[in-house]
Amino acid sequence: MKPVFARITRPIAVAVLLTALGACALPRPGPTKGEILNAEFEESSGTQIVEVDERINRIVAVSPSSSLPASFRKAGAAAPDRIRPGDTLSFTVYENVADGVLSRGKSGASRLQELQVDEGGFVFIPYAGRIRAAGNSPERLRQIITEKLATLTPEPQVLVQRAAGDDATVSILGDGIRSQGVYPIERSSRRLMEMLATAGGVTAPAEVVRITVLRNQSKGELWFEDVYDHPEYDIALRAGDRILVQRDPRGFTIFGATGKQTNELFGSRQPSALEAVAQVGGLRTRDADPTGLFVVRRQDADLTNRVLGRNEVSEEVSVIYVLDLTKPNGLPLARDFDIRDGDTIYVTEAPAVQWRKSLDIIRNTTATAAAVERVSTSN
Repeated sequence: MKPVFARITRPIAVAVLLTALGACALPRPGPTKGEILNAEFEESSGTQIVEVDERINRIVAVSPSSSLPASFRKAGAAAPDRIRPGDTLSFTVYENVADGVLSRGKSGASRLQELQVDEGGFVFIPYAGRIRAAGNSPERLRQIITEKLATLTPEPQVLVQRAAGDDATVSILGDGIRSQGVYPIERSSRRLMEMLATAGGVTAPAEVVRITVLRNQSKGELWFEDVYDHPEYDIALRAGDRILVQRDPRGFTIFGATGKQTNELFGSRQPSALEAVAQVGGLRTRDADPTGLFVVRRQDADLTNRVLGRNEVSEEVSVIYVLDLTKPNGLPLARDFDIRDGDTIYVTEAPAVQWRKSLDIIRNTTATAAAVERVSTSN
């Protein structure tokens, strides 16, 4: 005769199994497609559900482009050898006499090191006086000083060397450049691309690098890759320009039956829904419901009214766009549906996934009951 414990194990296991299946809420990443489409949203929430078609794609399309003022694009290259206030100059004066005006002894040379051009653009040279340097090239300044000293010493020879000061530099900042800093405008770096190369080049893929140029009270913005197609965007730089180079900070959130559940930065200038899903590893083959790809976004009233073909929306609302990849035009529509900054993408699970989870619970519970029965029998 079997022990009482052994005789009641199987009924108890069956009862536990039925109770578990009836009362247990199976885990899942979010609502099903049916739950979303059949939800009754409160009128006050303003949430709208829109099935994507070609008309919708045209209305919500995004086209990020570069925007540079004409004054930036048409400005000629600055003369890098023009002396400016703040520049540092060094002079060497050679005289043909042993006891010259500036030189003493056999060398016949006198050196004046690191004289800074003042805010008015002048520099002081002993015996030559206060000379205007700003606006002249080093060669022209050499001629002026030579003429001044020629009245005091026979056949003087003058050398002028210039080190760029604050008024002949640009500053480069941002997480998209290898070496931030202040750089002088020189012959090899008079234009934007040359200056970026001087700073070590960009650190992100070209298609997601954005550049902002601040010049006095004006601002220009461009995409790095546009310079290849539009050479006029390789603008001539001006002293005092501030250049911000950054990786495109826009992004989206994606979760559900996809390769990753994450916040993701844009992988291209303008990703589509299809590209965004592919960027995180695509749909999970065993779990995803390709008829239920949802894009949720906050949208202004004007765009929402155009999408709905109505005029009653008066404020920003949430819009849920629905894409069905199984339809004949499903993939082309997903390929052309533009993702915007801050969008949330959700892929629902296939209905069969819940059934598969139920079967897994049945198998695990049955195995547990069998194990308990074997233990009780052995006792």
